[in-house]
Amino acid sequence: MLAEYLDLSVATISYVLNDVPGRSISEATRDRVREAAKKFGYQPSQIARSLQGSSTRTIGVLTPELGEGYHAQLMSGVGDLLMEQDYFYFTVHHRHRPHLVEDYVRILQARGVDGIISIDTTLPANIAVPAVSIASPGSTPGVPNVLVDQRRAAELALGHLYSLGHRRIAFMHGQQFSSDSRAHWRATISVARALGIRVPGNLTIHLDQDLRTPEVSYPCVRTLLQTERDFTAMICFNDVSAIGAIRALHEAGLRVPHDVSVIGFDDIPSSAFHVPSLTTIRQPLHHMGYTGANILLRKLMGESSAAVVRIEPDLIVRESTAKVPIMTPLALRRRV
Repeated sequence: MLAEYLDLSVATISYVLNDVPGRSISEATRDRVREAAKKFGYQPSQIARSLQGSSTRTIGVLTPELGEGYHAQLMSGVGDLLMEQDYFYFTVHHRHRPHLVEDYVRILQARGVDGIISIDTTLPANIAVPAVSIASPGSTPGVPNVLVDQRRAAELALGHLYSLGHRRIAFMHGQQFSSDSRAHWRATISVARALGIRVPGNLTIHLDQDLRTPEVSYPCVRTLLQTERDFTAMICFNDVSAIGAIRALHEAGLRVPHDVSVIGFDDIPSSAFHVPSLTTIRQPLHHMGYTGANILLRKLMGESSAAVVRIEPDLIVRESTAKVPIMTPLALRRRV
C-alpha cells in the first residue's frame, strides 16, 4: 500500500522501514516513507520478521517472581543494558514451577525472541535460541551462567565474625528451591572447617517457606531460641532473613550486636536503613544482571563466553556486628 501511495518499489519501502544499511536511498525519500508510514499507522510485524529469519530485537526474561529485593535488582541490571542497546524484553515469572519454565521457553521462542535470559532459573536442555543464565541453580549445556563467588562470600562473612572473636555461631540454610542455597551452604561449611568453627545441628536453622519477607526466618529463629541461646553470632542466608532474625532476637531480649552479632547476604537497599544497619555480603546484583545481558547480546553477534562467569562479592560492615560480648551477669541472664 505504501509503495503504491508513494510510487516506490516495495523493496525501497522495506529498506527504509527496517533501517537496512548500505542502500543508496536519499534522505528526502527516506523522510517521505517515514511520514507516510506514520500517516497510515504502519507498525512492523516482529513475528513476520522472525519467520523471515530477521532479528526482532526482543529478549525473553524468566524469573521466579516479580517484586522488590534480590530478583528486582538483577532485573534492573538486565533491563538497563537492554534499554541502552534498544532491545525490547518480555518478562515472565514462574514461582519455581518447572512446567511453567518449559511452557514459557516454548512460548517466548514462538513469539520470535532473539534470545532468553533466565534469572534464578535452570533452563531446559532443548532451548533453540541463544541464552544466558544469571544465578541459575543448575547448568544447561551451551548456556553461560553468571554467579557470585560463593567461596569468597563465605570467607568474607565467616572471616569477619572470626576476627571479632566469634566461635559459637548459629547458621542458616536457605530453601531447597533457592538458586544458590546448596552452593552457599557448601562454601559456608568448607570455610567454617578451614577456620576451625563447628557447625552443630542444634544451631542450624533450615528455611523452608517460599517467602521474600522477614517472615521467612522469624518463626525459625524464635523456635531456635526456645532451646538454644549459647551463641554469639548468626550468619543468615540473606538480608531479608537477617531482618527477621533480628526481630526474633529482640523479642527474646537479646540485643544486636551487644549480645548477638548478625550478618546478612545480598545488600538489598533497605539493609542500610534497618536499625541496626545490617552488616552484609554485597552481591553486585545490578552488575550481575547487566553482565548477563551483555553476554547474551555478544552471543547474538557470534561471540563465545566462558561457561561460568564469577562475580566478586564485598563485605559491607555496618552496625549489626561487633566483638564477642563480655559475659556479664546481665548478659548471662538474657541467655537463660
